[in-house]
Amino acid sequence: MKNQHLKGIVSVVLFMFLIFFFTGCQVNEISKTQNSIKLKEYNVSWDSPSKDHHGSMPIGNGDIGLNVWVEENRELCFYIGKTDSWSDNGRLLKVGKIRVACEPAIVFPGAFFNQELDLETGMIIISSGGKYEGKKVDLNLRLWVDANHPVVHLSYECSIPVRMSARIELWRTEPYALPETCVSDLLEDRSRPGNLHEPVIVEPDIVINNAKDYVGWYHHNKKSVGFDLNNKLQGLSEYFKSDPIPHRTFGAVITGSESVRVNELTLQTTPAKTGRLNVYVLTKYPSSPDQWLKAMEELMVQTEEIPFEQRHQAHTKWWAEFWNRSWIHATPADSSSLPGVDDALPVSRAYALQRFIDASAGRGRYPIKFNGSIFTVPATGTPGDADYRRWGPGYWWQNTRLPYLSMCAAGDYDLMQPFFKMYSEEIYKTSQFRTRKYFGFEGAYFPEVLYFWGSVFTSTYGWTPYEERTDKLQESGYHKWEWVAGPELVFMMLDYYDYTQDEDFLKDKIIPVANSVLKFFDNYYDINEKGKLVMYPSQSAETWWDCTNPMPELAGLYSITRRLLNLPEIISTEQERQFWKTLNAKLPDIPVRDTPSGKALAPATRYENKRNVENPELYAVFPFRLFGVGNPNIDWGKNALEHRWDKGDFGWRQDDIFMAYMGLTEQARDNLVARSKNFDKNSRFPAFWGPNYDWTPDQDHGGVLMKAFQSMLLQADPYSKKIYLLPAWPSAWDAEFKLHAPYNTTIEGKVRNGTIIDLKVTPEVRRKDIIITQ
Repeated sequence: MKNQHLKGIVSVVLFMFLIFFFTGCQVNEISKTQNSIKLKEYNVSWDSPSKDHHGSMPIGNGDIGLNVWVEENRELCFYIGKTDSWSDNGRLLKVGKIRVACEPAIVFPGAFFNQELDLETGMIIISSGGKYEGKKVDLNLRLWVDANHPVVHLSYECSIPVRMSARIELWRTEPYALPETCVSDLLEDRSRPGNLHEPVIVEPDIVINNAKDYVGWYHHNKKSVGFDLNNKLQGLSEYFKSDPIPHRTFGAVITGSESVRVNELTLQTTPAKTGRLNVYVLTKYPSSPDQWLKAMEELMVQTEEIPFEQRHQAHTKWWAEFWNRSWIHATPADSSSLPGVDDALPVSRAYALQRFIDASAGRGRYPIKFNGSIFTVPATGTPGDADYRRWGPGYWWQNTRLPYLSMCAAGDYDLMQPFFKMYSEEIYKTSQFRTRKYFGFEGAYFPEVLYFWGSVFTSTYGWTPYEERTDKLQESGYHKWEWVAGPELVFMMLDYYDYTQDEDFLKDKIIPVANSVLKFFDNYYDINEKGKLVMYPSQSAETWWDCTNPMPELAGLYSITRRLLNLPEIISTEQERQFWKTLNAKLPDIPVRDTPSGKALAPATRYENKRNVENPELYAVFPFRLFGVGNPNIDWGKNALEHRWDKGDFGWRQDDIFMAYMGLTEQARDNLVARSKNFDKNSRFPAFWGPNYDWTPDQDHGGVLMKAFQSMLLQADPYSKKIYLLPAWPSAWDAEFKLHAPYNTTIEGKVRNGTIIDLKVTPEVRRKDIIITQ
C-alpha cells in the first residue's frame, strides 16, 4: 500500500511538473510570436526605387555591412563596408561597390515595386511584377549577409528566365592625393594648408586578372603612412613590436550560379528562373596579395561545402535568437488614439532599427565607429567618395561608449566583445606603458582620443617630439586632462560582470584594469592637509578646461571603488581591498553649487574656461548612478538638470538618459519622442540619424535613444540587487517587454494603464528584488 501511495504522489508531482513545463513553453512561444508580429510593424518598406545612395537600407552580419538601394535606372546597388578595412593611411575604407542589372529589369513600366527590410530574418526583400512584353512577370530578390560566414547572397526567383549581371564599381582606380584631412587623420597638421603635414595619397584597388569563374578586387597596404611617425612623436616606438597597417589586404570576389566572366569587372548568369549571386568578403593581416587570394579561394570552397539551405537556416536561426533575447514594444494606453498622434510607435521602431544596425556592425574585429559605423555613403562636397566620415578614423571614448550602454539590458553581450577587446586588452597595455614612460610610476590612464592601437591622435598630441618636451601630455586642451575613460571603462566592465557573472572576465580583465586605473589617479594627484586628493590640473569633460576635482573622474572613482568593495572577497587579495578602501577615503566631496532651486551637482569643485557644451556635472547621475531614482539627494541632480548650461535631444547629448534616471517621466518622453523622429533628412532610411555633431548614420544619437528607452522602463542599481520597474514610464504608454538584469536575470511582462501584469522573472528568486515605482 505504501508503494502504491508513493507511486500516486510521484505521478501527481510529475503530472504537475509537465503541466507547468508545457504551460511555460507555450507562454514562451506566445511571447515569441507576439514579438515577431511587432517586429513586422517596424520593417522599413518602400514602394518606389531610390534616386541614389541616400536612399539606401543597411544590412549586415556584424562585420560586413551593406548600403542597399534600387536606382530609378532599374539597377540594384550596394556599398560594402567592413570593420577592419584599414588603409595604409590608417583610414577605415569601404571595401567597394557592386551594381547588379537584371534582364528583364527589376523595375519596368507599369510594374509594382517593393523593397523591404525584414528585421526578423536579417534580409532585404525586393519584389516587382506586372506585364512585360505581354507576359506576366513576378520577380523576387532576397539579399542578405550570412550571419555565420563572410558572404553576401543575392537569391532570385522569377516567373520567366532572367539574366543577372554583377559589375564591380571602383572609385579608387588611380593614386590620388586627398585635398584635406579630417580630425584624427594620422598626418593632420593644423599649421599647414589643408591641415596636411605632407600629401596623403590614396592608393588604388587592384582588380583580379585571369580568374576563370569569378570576378573580384582587393586593396593591399604595401606601405604604412604615419604609424611610426605618430608613435615616435609620442615616445611609444619602443613599445610597438609590429605595425598593424602594412600588409593588410581586404577585398571581395563575386561568384554566381551558372555564371560566366564577361570581363575583369563583370560576372553574368545564364538565363534561369532561379539563381544566386554570392559576394565573398575577406580581410587578411598580415598578407601578400597572393596569400589573400589563396585564402579567399579556400574560404569559398569551405563555405560552399556546407549546403546552401543549411546555411540559410542557420542565418535565420541566428536572427530569430537575437530578437528573442529582448524587446520593448510601446503602444498608446488609449486604444482610441489616432495613428498620427501615436508617439509610442516611432520610439519603439527607432529602438528596434538601431538595435538591428548595432547587430549588423557590432561583431567585427573593432568597435562600432560612432561617426557612420560601416554604413557611410558619399556626401556632397567631401573628398573620398563613401570613404569619407567627419572626425576621421579615430576613437573618442565619450562617443565610442554610447552604442554599448544599452547592450547589457538587451542581452547583446556578444556585441560588446570588440569594444572590450580593444580597450581592456590592446589599449590598456599601451596605456600602462605610456604611464610608466611619461610619469615613472605604475598605473594606466586612458586618453580621450586614440587610434585603435592606443596612441593619441597625431595633431592632438602635437608635432613637437616627446624628447623635446617638458610636458609629455598632449598639447590640445580639449581633452588634455580628460581621463574619465578609465573609470567608466571599469564601470562598464563591472556592469558586464554583474549581468553575466563571468568570473574569468572579472579576475583576468576587470581587476587588473581597475587596479591600474586607480593606481594612476592615486599616484598622479597629491593629497592636502586633510588627506584628500587634490585633483588638479584637471578638466571636466571637454567643456570646463580649468578645474579642481572634476565631477566625471571623481564620481567614477567613488563608484568603482564602492563596486569593487562590494565584490565577493574571494576574487581579490586583502592588499587590493585595503587599497580600494584607502583610495575611497581619500576622495574629496562630490562637488555641488548653489542654484535658484537649491543645491545642485557641479562640474567640479572649481571650474573655469568653458569651451564646449557637455553637462559633466550630471555624470554623477549617469553613467555613475550616485544620484537618481532610489538614491539620496536626488534633488541635487534635478536642480543640476534644470539649471544646466546646455540642452538638446540629438546626437551625443544625454539629457534623455539623465531625465530617465531621475524619474522625470514626461521630460524623458518628450526628449525621446523628438529624438526618434530626428533622422538625417538627406537619408531615406528612418534610423540613419545625423549628421548632428558627428556623421551619418550617427551611432551616438541611436545609442542614447536605446539607453533612455530601456531606463524609462527598467533600472538596475549597480550598488545593490535592486531592480526598479517603471521608474520613468509614461502613463500614456502601454508596453510589452523583455529585458535583462544583473545576475543572469531576465524580466518579461506587460504594462497596462500604468500597471505591470503577466510579470515573469527568471530566476524566480529575483522577484523579491524588484521595486515597482508607479
